Amino acid sequence: MSKKRQDLINHAERLFYENGFHSVGLKKIITEADVALMTMYNHFTSKEELILEVLKYRELRYFSLLKELVEKNTNSKTTALLLAEGHMTWIRNHKNGCMFLRAKEEYPSEESEINQYVITHKKSLLTFLKNYNLNHQEAIRLTISLEGATSLSEVLPIEEVSQELMFTVNNLFLK
Repeated sequence: MSKKRQDLINHAERLFYENGFHSVGLKKIITEADVALMTMYNHFTSKEELILEVLKYRELRYFSLLKELVEKNTNSKTTALLLAEGHMTWIRNHKNGCMFLRAKEEYPSEESEINQYVITHKKSLLTFLKNYNLNHQEAIRLTISLEGATSLSEVLPIEEVSQELMFTVNNLFLK
C-alpha cells in the first residue's frame, strides 16, 4: 500500500472515530493527511469507499491482535479468556466505542455498502471465534460479552468493565 493511501486511511480513521462519519468532510481528511484532492481521488472514488477501507483496515488490525494473542498462548488460559483480554486491550487503546456500529447508525439503509459491511464484520467475528474451537452458541455468548464490554466501557471505568468481563468469561467457559 502506498504511503499516501495509508496516510489517508489513518487520518480518516482518527477523524471518523473522533467526530463521526457525516461530520467529517473530505477537505478535512486531505488537509490532515497533507495530500492533494486528486491524490485522494486516485486512491478512493468516494468518501464511502474511503469509509469502507477504513473499516476493513480496522477489522484487520482487530482480528490480527486477537489472533496473535491466541496463537502465542503458552499457558493454560482458555481461548475465550485470551480473546476477552485481547478485546479489552483493544478497548483500552480505542476508547470511543464501536466504530462499526456508529457507521451502521450513520448509514442505516439496508442497501448501503457500509451498512452491509458492518453486518458482515459482526458475522465475521462469530466465524473468527468458531475458528478457535468455540461452538456456535459459545461464539454468540462471547460476542455478546465483548459487545457489552465495548458499550459499557463508554460509561464505566474500563478496568471495572474488564474485571467483570473476565469474571463472566471465566464463568461461561471454565466450568
